[in-house]
Amino acid sequence: MVERKPAKRANTISKASKGFTAEERAAMKERAKELKAEADKADWEKDVLAKIAEMPEPDRALAEKIHAIVKANAPALSPKTWYGMPAYANKEGKVVCFFTAAAKFKSRYATFGFEEAANLDEGAMWPVSFALKKLAPAEEKRIAALIKKAVS
Repeated sequence: MVERKPAKRANTISKASKGFTAEERAAMKERAKELKAEADKADWEKDVLAKIAEMPEPDRALAEKIHAIVKANAPALSPKTWYGMPAYANKEGKVVCFFTAAAKFKSRYATFGFEEAANLDEGAMWPVSFALKKLAPAEEKRIAALIKKAVS
C-alpha cells in the first residue's frame, strides 16, 4: 500500500505582506490593556491626559484642543483611551468620538472621528472621520457642532 503525504497548504498571505506593522501591534496591545482596566472608570480621564502628554507636537496641541472641545460640548461623554488614543464614550461605554495622532501610525495628518454610537446619520452617506492639520476657530466651531449632534 502506498503511503500518502498530506497536501501542502497554500500560503494564503502574500509574501509582500508582513502582517501588522509595529505601530498596529502596539495599538492592539494597548487595546487589550484597556479592556482589562475598563472597570475602573475613575482613572479614565487621567489615562487620556497621560496619553496626550506623551504625544509629540503638533499632535499634543491638537489633542488638548479636541479634549477641551469635547469636555465643553458633551460633558456626558467619558474620556477613555481606545487603542492608546484619546476617545470619548457614552453612558453605555461605547466610543462616540476619538482622536488619532499623526505620529501614532506615521501619517501625514491626525484624525478626529466618530464611531457608530454617534448620532450623525444624514441620508445614505455622511462623514465619520476628519483629517486635522491645525485647529483654527472655524474648525473648532465645526467640531463642537458635530459633537453636539453626535450626542443628541
